Amino acid sequence: MRRRGTSLEIPVRADPDWADSTAEVLRALADRTRLSMVAALRSAEQPVCICDFTVAYGLSQPTISHHMGKLRAVGLVDSRKQGIWIYYSLRTNLTPAVERLLEAVLREVPAARAR
Repeated sequence: MRRRGTSLEIPVRADPDWADSTAEVLRALADRTRLSMVAALRSAEQPVCICDFTVAYGLSQPTISHHMGKLRAVGLVDSRKQGIWIYYSLRTNLTPAVERLLEAVLREVPAARAR
């Protein structure tokens, strides 16, 4: 029976550093464009050029760069410059927890509807 003015101790099992880093990844994925970009990178057989993202999403290069910067900052994507173009790929050394998260979220990505 619960008494007014008392509380039970509950164990806080989540390491604060883990919670911070996981929240950062979740915040980055909470944007629909970034989530869609991660899905595209996960299914791509080779790195994707920024120019391909600008066409696919109908967004400017600075906007795509902004989104990719957020994904890069949380460690989800790698980039390499080749000439004037930047190519992006999903990192190959993601933590097992992030891999499981992406697998769960991206397991059944529905196809885009025609615009």
